[in-house]
Amino acid sequence: MVGPLQRVLVCSPRTAGWNQPERAARWRDLGFHHAPDFATAQSQHDALCRELETAGTEVIEAPPAPDVSLDAVYAHDASLATDFGLIVMRPGKANRVAEGRTHGSFCTHLGIPTLAKIVAPGTTEAGDILWLDSKTLLIGHGYRTNAAGIEQMRALLAPKGIGVLSAPLPYGPGPSACLHLMSLISLLDERTALVDLPWLAVETVELLKSRGYQFISIDDSERDTLACNVLALGGKRLLAIEENRNTNARLRHVGFDVRTFPGSEICINGSGGPTCLTRPLLRG
Repeated sequence: MVGPLQRVLVCSPRTAGWNQPERAARWRDLGFHHAPDFATAQSQHDALCRELETAGTEVIEAPPAPDVSLDAVYAHDASLATDFGLIVMRPGKANRVAEGRTHGSFCTHLGIPTLAKIVAPGTTEAGDILWLDSKTLLIGHGYRTNAAGIEQMRALLAPKGIGVLSAPLPYGPGPSACLHLMSLISLLDERTALVDLPWLAVETVELLKSRGYQFISIDDSERDTLACNVLALGGKRLLAIEENRNTNARLRHVGFDVRTFPGSEICINGSGGPTCLTRPLLRG
């Protein structure tokens, strides 16, 4: 999750239908803070893509689909790329299930085979999944990813020599909110994690420390503006939301190259930061 980001899938607000009145009208049902401003969101997403391209990442736009919602812009959650092919997620948020099918068929077109699909009663969202190393996944158990989904992941990856660990998530704002494991942890390099420490379970903190991770804590005043959601580009380079100036300053102080883009509409309104907006397909 921290090697040089070489290829990434994104879904722009235009592709996700933020400019379509019938989709935009459902913003309350989807948990957005206010009605989406398409022009601002598209401009901010364009800025995100420019930063990715400047960092040397190939940016691929997902195709439009008739059965997805505004949430499709948060492309990270619907699939997980592995060395063996794509795992199609079955999101715990019902309106997002169609996104997995779209990712699977489009990635097949790109030459990326589908390794497996999570099926009912399992639910999984990739925002709950961290690669601790090439052989270990840490999966958050909460309202978006359930025990059955974690067990399916464990069973399908065990023959590949990949272990799956489970991390309990807090109740937080409740089942209607978007709380992923990656809302509380962003891996910055092989041994550094940006964390929202008070919200992490003790066993997760102890696990990461036992594996040698050093922690950088977010500024608590920036929790609601998604300060913990930072995308590693590789080589000490990070992509973050510009509004989180205090947390970004902490990261710069310890030697990280923090690039930023405005996220008021594309990120904060819909509760999805730069990791959420990107589905990495290839890292070096």
